[in-house]
Amino acid sequence: MREDSFATYLRSLVVGADTPVSIANGSRRAAINFDNAATTPPLKSVMREIVRFAPWYASIHRGAGVKSIMSSEMFEQSRDIIKKFVHADADKDVVICTKNTTESINILAYTLAGCGSEEVILSTDMEHLANDLPWQGKFKVDYAAIDGCGRLSLESLRQQLTKYKGKVRLVAVTGASNVTGYINPVHTIAQMAHEYGAEVFVDGAQLVPHCAIDMKPHDSAQHIDYLAFSGHKMYAPFGGGVLIGRKGAFEHSEPVYKGGGIAKLVTRRFIDWDSPPYKEEAGTPNAMAAVAMVAAIRKLSGIGLNVIHDYEHNLICYAIAGMRSIPGLELYSCAAKNEKRVSLISFTLQGIHHKMLADILSVEGGISVRNGLFCAHPYVIKLLKLSDDDIDYYYNKPNARFPGLVRISLGLYNNYREIDMLLELLHRIACNRDYYKRKYSESAKARLKSIQQEWLLASRRKLP
Repeated sequence: MREDSFATYLRSLVVGADTPVSIANGSRRAAINFDNAATTPPLKSVMREIVRFAPWYASIHRGAGVKSIMSSEMFEQSRDIIKKFVHADADKDVVICTKNTTESINILAYTLAGCGSEEVILSTDMEHLANDLPWQGKFKVDYAAIDGCGRLSLESLRQQLTKYKGKVRLVAVTGASNVTGYINPVHTIAQMAHEYGAEVFVDGAQLVPHCAIDMKPHDSAQHIDYLAFSGHKMYAPFGGGVLIGRKGAFEHSEPVYKGGGIAKLVTRRFIDWDSPPYKEEAGTPNAMAAVAMVAAIRKLSGIGLNVIHDYEHNLICYAIAGMRSIPGLELYSCAAKNEKRVSLISFTLQGIHHKMLADILSVEGGISVRNGLFCAHPYVIKLLKLSDDDIDYYYNKPNARFPGLVRISLGLYNNYREIDMLLELLHRIACNRDYYKRKYSESAKARLKSIQQEWLLASRRKLP
């Protein structure tokens, strides 16, 4: 299959890939979504499976009717499929179904703290806030540093492990950065953590949709002890996430959320909690999310995660090469060619604030990007080399526009034509900065809002 036909095939798998939108010159063109690191559109196969399952949708673990039994069996089978997808242990590991990666990490932090631990959580300077804030207030938290290019310093990680002399309970690290796209060597990190008696947790939200991941056997030095990821970043909407880890770690702590379905017996004298994973899934489980995630896993596995990664890697390398030639554009971070990364990159354009640049791309080209600090504030602050005085200045002046980055993040359905359109528009903006700054200045906000309202009204008119 030639690359162009393969790209066309991949694009055909996704709902809404060619949805038309209006742009500033009054014409309409297919929307370009370069914000896949936040949320991906659904796969068509996922939506078909949701519709196919819908007539059988009923309560999970709570009914004796045929539909309830069918729904419960599907839900339990989804755990086995998810385990196989990441090579978790069929017997020793559990899959806890959650709303998203953030909830998964909060559950893990609460569980480990509930064991009475006074040990250290070692995180890194490149983490999303979801893999930073949940640990704070429950443990002593320290951080491994990044190098000058924004990559995790393994030397700093080892120094921190050595410094705490076996007191590190867990190394919590992202599989891939949502800011720079760098892929961390998670198995090397796991081996290093285990040498010092620590476990390792991998935030797989940005890694799992783009690369094959192997948790490895429990007796392997490179075993990943805990893993979390979300369906909404892997073409499976409806609010599903998972936390995977050793069953024994969840057996003796109280559940984070308390309610129906998590106890074998409750009296006024005692509570007999259910076993993991059930005691961590209070309330009615999200059956539709499980259906969606399994359907996405089947499709992604059918294509091949390595095939997807290679295609997306070629796309992002093409985009990076094109952006290098745009005057005044700075990439964060991109130290060398063919670095191990997922398909995203962040940048700035000299003289144009990140929010304005995102607005220009949206209105002029129908191109969706992300701008700001990407819920990874300390990491972006370090990349931008902002001092404490800089931060205080912006913090104490609400009208001052805080610096930030613009990010493009690609999915399997994006293509070279879309990247060429982005590069052409970025080049035009870079060569006509003053014109676009006037056009999208504060006085032009009303016009921008008007265009956005037109989009919203047009979208509503198309709804059934």
